[in-house]
Amino acid sequence: MPRRTLTLENDVAAELAGSGDSVLKALRERTSSKVHLRGNMLTLEGENEEMDEAARLVDEMVGLIESGSAVEPETIDSVRNAIQSSRRPAEMLNDVVWHNRNTRVVPKTVNQKVYVDSIRQHTVTFGIGPAGTGKTFLAVAMAAASLIEGEVQRIILTRPAVEAGESLGFLPGDLQAKVDPYLRPLFDALYDMLDPDRVNGYFDRGVIEVAPLAFMRGRTLNDAFVILDEAQNTTPEQMKMFLTRLGFNSKMVVTGDVTQIDLPRDNKSGLVVVKEILEGIEDVRFVKFGGDDVVRHRLVQKIVAAYGKHDEREAAQ
Repeated sequence: MPRRTLTLENDVAAELAGSGDSVLKALRERTSSKVHLRGNMLTLEGENEEMDEAARLVDEMVGLIESGSAVEPETIDSVRNAIQSSRRPAEMLNDVVWHNRNTRVVPKTVNQKVYVDSIRQHTVTFGIGPAGTGKTFLAVAMAAASLIEGEVQRIILTRPAVEAGESLGFLPGDLQAKVDPYLRPLFDALYDMLDPDRVNGYFDRGVIEVAPLAFMRGRTLNDAFVILDEAQNTTPEQMKMFLTRLGFNSKMVVTGDVTQIDLPRDNKSGLVVVKEILEGIEDVRFVKFGGDDVVRHRLVQKIVAAYGKHDEREAAQ
């Protein structure tokens, strides 16, 4: 069987192996070639085409390590995704969206990179795709960066309070207590980005506001980074109301998954309709995510793909 040997620097070989050989194991799982690492000698075995693919993957991983990037087992999926899309992995994985202490946020797929660039370059960006693709997390990271860098004066996070199997009215407590479960994912993302004391101070001063979509009516949102999450649960009228709140020096990011609509069956989703209405309008960009962009547990990617196939079969019938 054809064999190819690559000589690596000792520290690069150690990083490529990873803690407990975790990166090396992931490399073996994701390539058709056999991969062996002894000391600083990496050996590939397989057909020539398979070895070419594996060698390209290793070269890109080595380049990331030499540029100072930390690599993990999941990095291999990101590198493969970039190679398949004819992108340079370093261009994607070295684009630091947000960095705070131990939190370093970078795009991990090509579509995530497109999404981040769109938010930078456009006033209104729509991120549409399945759960786990980083739509909300990246949007909050971009919002935090814009606030800290002084590009905006406040962050506004909102969601439609639509029940998914539970009734809002039967939840205990006052209005804030009732809406907290709906807004909790936005709170969690914020606390992942910023120190809790800083977040609480921003809430107290009104620099960060998290509120149900209904609270947006009648307002003009200037100097703000505004995120509408779970937008598939808006009606067309609510979507229009939200988008027309846009003020001067503001950005809007709208995220949602059109396969998880919780509206009554006879109601249209504002996220479905809006693409038909706004397609082609300058400074508005739609970014679509797919199953390959899921960056949660690998099983989530398989679950999303399985549901997608099921929906296709149902539609065909």
